[in-house]
Amino acid sequence: MKKYAVLTDSACDLPQELADRHHIDILCFKIALDGEGYTERVDFDGAQFCDMLRKSDGLPTTSQVTQFEFFDQFEQYAAQGVEQVLYVSINAGGSGTNAAAHAAAQQFAQEHPDSAMQIFIVDSHCYSMGYGRELIRASEMLSEGKPMEDVVACLEDKFARVEILLTAYTLKIIRKSGRISAASAIAGDLLGIHPIFTLNDGVSQVIKKARGDKMVVSSMVSALKSRMVEGTPYMLALTDKKYEKEYTEALTRAVGYPPEMAFQLGCAVCSNTGPEAVGLIFEGQKRER
Repeated sequence: MKKYAVLTDSACDLPQELADRHHIDILCFKIALDGEGYTERVDFDGAQFCDMLRKSDGLPTTSQVTQFEFFDQFEQYAAQGVEQVLYVSINAGGSGTNAAAHAAAQQFAQEHPDSAMQIFIVDSHCYSMGYGRELIRASEMLSEGKPMEDVVACLEDKFARVEILLTAYTLKIIRKSGRISAASAIAGDLLGIHPIFTLNDGVSQVIKKARGDKMVVSSMVSALKSRMVEGTPYMLALTDKKYEKEYTEALTRAVGYPPEMAFQLGCAVCSNTGPEAVGLIFEGQKRER
């Protein structure tokens, strides 16, 4: 069995304990807020970052993982005798991180022409645990001796099925992401209207508008119920634990079984959703690209 390494970026939101257990390495995004620069997972976790967002008057900005960081990581792997590297990225359409990985792989090949190390780069076309969860399975398949090509094919099939539903209880930051207009965001906050988005293949689309906090949960649950492949697992993504009980109970009643996991949205994702957001990640029908 070839010696391999599994690599991703911090927008995967994979809890560190799971990343450690499955030997998944994570390169972290840089985040700026109120004139200060930070590194996700190093300077704070997702919950701490959301507290900072609530207290801040400014808007956060994120910086992609750089070509230099990828190149340095690839050189470290080569020095360790790694023969195959699997890197799974945040949606390439929403971040230059995937392109930076490709550039670093080309640089590595040019500077180390005698190296036999293979680098496989997979665009998840999604965000958060939409690809974090699949990294676990990819690591398990590799540990079982499955060929890298089979693992990549499995990932690409899964990513053509992953769907994300998202809502935000405050719209200041999600407006910045461009997923909703300034006028709609202001009106939404004033009138208590919460848009519900799909975020599939990196494309956001408002599919419902729920008026009042009480309608958001039922609207999110009904949207998941209508789109999810029956019997498949799903996950609950949170910026704040205060939402967990209500959503878990409503989802369990509607679907018949609870979420596979409820997890904290990470800093890179919260920089675009804001500190009061909830997401649902699940398997839908396969999409052709």
